[in-house]
Amino acid sequence: MGVYFTTTDSPFGPLTLWATPAGLCRVGLPGESRVSLEAWIARWVGPEPPEENPAVLAEVIAQLREYFSRLRREFDLSLDLRGTPFQRRVWEELGRIPYGQTVSYGELARRMGQPGAARAVGQAVGANPIPIIVPCHRVVGADGSLVGYGGGLEIKSALLRLEGVR
Repeated sequence: MGVYFTTTDSPFGPLTLWATPAGLCRVGLPGESRVSLEAWIARWVGPEPPEENPAVLAEVIAQLREYFSRLRREFDLSLDLRGTPFQRRVWEELGRIPYGQTVSYGELARRMGQPGAARAVGQAVGANPIPIIVPCHRVVGADGSLVGYGGGLEIKSALLRLEGVR
């Protein structure tokens, strides 16, 4: 199985994109070290050295550019989500949060039929390997405050503003 990567620009800095033949498996946000990204790939995908190949990720780049230009509200990409079964359930639920809307961690847990699991849901949201495309930035605190984002609250805030959330 091949592992491919490339880097692309975003309004808040470079994104590193990683894919397998099954689809996009990781988006590295600005400030995330190459060492930590490669460690994640080795753990979840395998030890095979990644190959830089922008062509494999061209559609991802095109859709991200459309999103950042406000021309795209939903992504239509093959994803290769790597995580525990519970994490994958949470990430699938994240994909159901509409563009321009937010939900709390508690509400996300309720939507999954696990109303007492807000903390576990929060941990799974924090482990999301495909931020932006799997929209973990749309999850906020119970009082609507911006809390927890791997790329930092400035990027989370910028993504929500891009989507028209005040």
